[in-house]
Amino acid sequence: MTTQIERRALITGASSGIGRATALAFAHSGIHVALVSRNQTKLQEVANAAADCGVNAQAYATDLSDVHRVRDTIGAIAHDFGPIDILVNNAGIGYTGTLRDTPLTDWQRVLDLNLTSVFQCIQAVLPGMRQRQQGTIINVVSIAGHQIFPDWGAYCVSKFGVVALSKTLAAEERAHGIRVTSISPGSVNTSIWDTDTVHADFERSRMLTPDLVAQSILYAALLPEQAVVEELILMSNAGTF
Repeated sequence: MTTQIERRALITGASSGIGRATALAFAHSGIHVALVSRNQTKLQEVANAAADCGVNAQAYATDLSDVHRVRDTIGAIAHDFGPIDILVNNAGIGYTGTLRDTPLTDWQRVLDLNLTSVFQCIQAVLPGMRQRQQGTIINVVSIAGHQIFPDWGAYCVSKFGVVALSKTLAAEERAHGIRVTSISPGSVNTSIWDTDTVHADFERSRMLTPDLVAQSILYAALLPEQAVVEELILMSNAGTF
């Protein structure tokens, strides 16, 4: 008889889109999930759906844009929920506008959430992973971390930063048994296109779905510990748009 390995994951931006799909994909695979997002109501709905799969699923309403509190907050969540085996950094904000016209406050907002909060979430779980000499950190990036798009300057800078963060972290933590993966999807049909900070008119039916991205994240998470996908670019067969 084979004993199933107990795994615990912490997923940010888990109330909708890729985060929600990842939470449910993990739950269906028997992974316990700690869910982080600002919207408690939507987050609890996801937690309830995940719990229906027979796993422990807890909702933690948290504002990751308050970067000075992120490390302590995520550390407290890990202490409450249990040792985090898998961290999925998915929370982020879309932003469009020319660099010339981007206010400093908006620039800082994008960098804080898309890059600095990722760094702080990582710092919160690393001590425990190092102590156990194992762990998987998956950073959801974007094709905009590899390719420049006009009017997406602040967003591209933040995502290029997450790619560099991921590669540096992988080099530093490999010897400690910690795997680091960056997953960079092309356009994904999520509510980001409906936000006030994004002004773009794309054919959303041709985009990737959150479920497709979630399956790629799950694949990276469930690889045998002797293997790692360090970088994955996932595109719609319709191309970049």
